Amino acid sequence: MDFELTEEQSILKDTLRRYLLDQHDFEARGHTLRDPVCARALWDGLAEMGLTGAPFAEELGGFGGGPVEAMIVQEVLGEALVCAPWSETVILCGRLLEAIATPASLQLLADLVSGQARPALAHWEPQARNGLHHVATTATAESQSWRLHGDKALAIGAQDASHLLVTARTSGAVRDAAGISLFCVPIDAPGLDLAPVRMIDERTACDVTLAGVLVPNTSLLGARDAAAPALEQADGDLRAGLLAQGAGIARRMYEDTVEYTRQRHQFGQPLARFQALQHRIVDMLMQVEMAQSASHLATLSLTAPPAERRAAIEAATIVTHEALRFVGENAVQLHGAMGLTDELAVSHYFRRATALIQQLGSHDHAVSAYARTLKAAA
Repeated sequence: MDFELTEEQSILKDTLRRYLLDQHDFEARGHTLRDPVCARALWDGLAEMGLTGAPFAEELGGFGGGPVEAMIVQEVLGEALVCAPWSETVILCGRLLEAIATPASLQLLADLVSGQARPALAHWEPQARNGLHHVATTATAESQSWRLHGDKALAIGAQDASHLLVTARTSGAVRDAAGISLFCVPIDAPGLDLAPVRMIDERTACDVTLAGVLVPNTSLLGARDAAAPALEQADGDLRAGLLAQGAGIARRMYEDTVEYTRQRHQFGQPLARFQALQHRIVDMLMQVEMAQSASHLATLSLTAPPAERRAAIEAATIVTHEALRFVGENAVQLHGAMGLTDELAVSHYFRRATALIQQLGSHDHAVSAYARTLKAAA
């Protein structure tokens, strides 16, 4: 694949790398995970750099970026193992608000870009598995308001959010695409309960309970029953971004492993001198390059027709699944017992890779979805 960054895109990548190297090294990441003040400072720093507006056009308050700029940011965030929910907040929520395209949603997007608002999406439910349209949460119309009932699982970024974007069913059966509506709910709304959950990669998500939450009619974003297309589009952009993160994570695990095998000696010589390990490291590099190419394919397909877009994302997901698993397992193994300790970064990268695999959906689901896409196109 012939893919080359423009000068402006290269500057964005280098600038962000230098910033994170200075402000978010491995030790600082530990403080960010434990201290809400440090976490807020990291998010404010990213916002001051303009990264909350990086993927959006100038008329939306951004600096005229697009899918490639979003890919660059997420790849670098993956390399640095940043724990801030940039993908889930800026890409998922931002693209969702942009696709809804009502005055209220665009105002919230402008507030997100400027750093005044920090929405989080509460969509996935305990029984949803891989079903994007599985929404059992209900919204019932009452005079000039809506009442929400239901449970959402693992809403990433909800703990520090100013608003929740909640999907709720206003008609149809639980798995129907039609009948899904989107509501903007203040984080302090009565009846809204957040239960923080620490994930395997040490980031925090929240299980959300909506016990009769009452919101005004103006909280409905977009048309009633019509949120599914915007949700599908935003989910595709998120998955492409997670693939970029995966490429960054895989490359960092590979590079750290190469450096370790050069420093660690066995039988009087560096591990990197052993031919069997050289073969293993070459195989890791091949998987890293495949993940990088898969990320590029997914990103460049985001503006393609829906069927082509879905096929590219599913194909890239399959490749990234295999790359993260292969590179991660070999990185930990080649680090020996140290690869499992908290003191070495590689164990944290492996946990993040494991969580990312789960967030992308199962490998079998991606294969089945890709096969269905090809069959429909035939």
